[in-house]
Amino acid sequence: MSVAAVDDWMAENKARLLDELLGFIAKPSVSTDPSYKPGMEAAAGLLEARLNRIGMHNVQRLNAGGHDVVYANWLGAPGKPTVLVYGHYDVQPPDPLDQWETPPFEPTIRDGRIHARGASDDKSPLWIAVSAMEAWLAVTGGLPVNVKLMLEGEEEVGSRSLPAIMDSHRDLLTADVLISADGGRWRPGTPTINTNSRGNTGCEITVRTASTDLHSGRYGGPVANAAMVLARLLGTLHDAEGRIAVPGFLDGLKRPSNADFASMAALGFDEAAFFSEIGARPGAIEPGVQLLESLWLRPTIEVNGMWGGYQGPGGKTVIPREAHAKLTCRLGPGQDPLRAMETLEAHLRANLPAWADFDMVRSRGGSAAYVVPDEDPFLLAVERVIADVHGQKPLRVGVGGTLPISAMAKDRLRLETVMLSYAIADERIHAPNEFFRLSSFDDGLKAWARALPMFGSVVLPER
Repeated sequence: MSVAAVDDWMAENKARLLDELLGFIAKPSVSTDPSYKPGMEAAAGLLEARLNRIGMHNVQRLNAGGHDVVYANWLGAPGKPTVLVYGHYDVQPPDPLDQWETPPFEPTIRDGRIHARGASDDKSPLWIAVSAMEAWLAVTGGLPVNVKLMLEGEEEVGSRSLPAIMDSHRDLLTADVLISADGGRWRPGTPTINTNSRGNTGCEITVRTASTDLHSGRYGGPVANAAMVLARLLGTLHDAEGRIAVPGFLDGLKRPSNADFASMAALGFDEAAFFSEIGARPGAIEPGVQLLESLWLRPTIEVNGMWGGYQGPGGKTVIPREAHAKLTCRLGPGQDPLRAMETLEAHLRANLPAWADFDMVRSRGGSAAYVVPDEDPFLLAVERVIADVHGQKPLRVGVGGTLPISAMAKDRLRLETVMLSYAIADERIHAPNEFFRLSSFDDGLKAWARALPMFGSVVLPER
């Protein structure tokens, strides 16, 4: 049977596949908020039922105290490689709800796009991969490569229990490579493949200056304002030109290679359009650093939220006793998440005035940055697939975000990660009005239909 027969099957079944995708997206699977637990269960149950229905084997849930991983395999291709296909069914919270044009968990198709939370990250790309497997199983009764599926429910909270699942189910997850349906292409009309992603770690900090909120007239002046102390403290994280000013934070950071700079130049990147499409202006990039280098390979320290004191309508003459901030750090290649967080905490404590107390709660673990080897045979296979579908060889690009799975798979399963995702970076991921292009659904089905036999043809080096 040829790929053409699989293409024909997918064309005949496209309406059903798309309708089922909308039902999957409608499950409110927000992993960070316990109130969405029923939605998480509904999404996992839907995947479990579909994998059983299409003919995958050994379908089961894997759990290590958090949200389930949905696992399945098909191992009927002796002598062929085994690929561990990864995706995640959890999504970010939909807030702020008042900024959505249509309800976030009522997927709506307009202007050739699916609008809903999770449409791009990562439900449509995941669904495309599974749909290609369904097509091969329906047409041929089998797959052209051995496949294991690991569909996670905690990616959006840092894959907290995934390391324990990898450790306790190592035999189930043994493979030759991890193929990630998570990730994303750079821009419409430009064939690309992701070859690196930044790491991530984070914390929540609290500054306290008194045991209670105080009247600003009776106590203003001699008593420090916690919100002001916090603002000044956060202001020490960068110098006046935007460089990170935390001693030791950049330890281990690797410089971009000539190949990295060549990839950036090949994109023909429009910096003005980059800023205008998000209503922003340039100005925060470190001196001597290119924009794409800053986006893909340089570390950051970001304030994700700040609060303290009165925030209701009108005014209130109060000195807040405490103030809070949530911070996250994107990490470049070579940085250690634990070391980065240690230097951040040491810097904040060193700059804290004597009249304030400080607490930090770190996020668990963190994720290191990841770079796939240039000549990985599965990377080269995906490049051939993309060239076949789009008519030109893809450019290699980075991901400014973090895919925790990559560093974990390398560390615990000794697997490289190659990405094959049909999300696009401009699809308002994590923001209101997230969307996924229907044209990407079509292209993704074609790509994954070709990728499976291409993976099966990879000749592995002797071990």
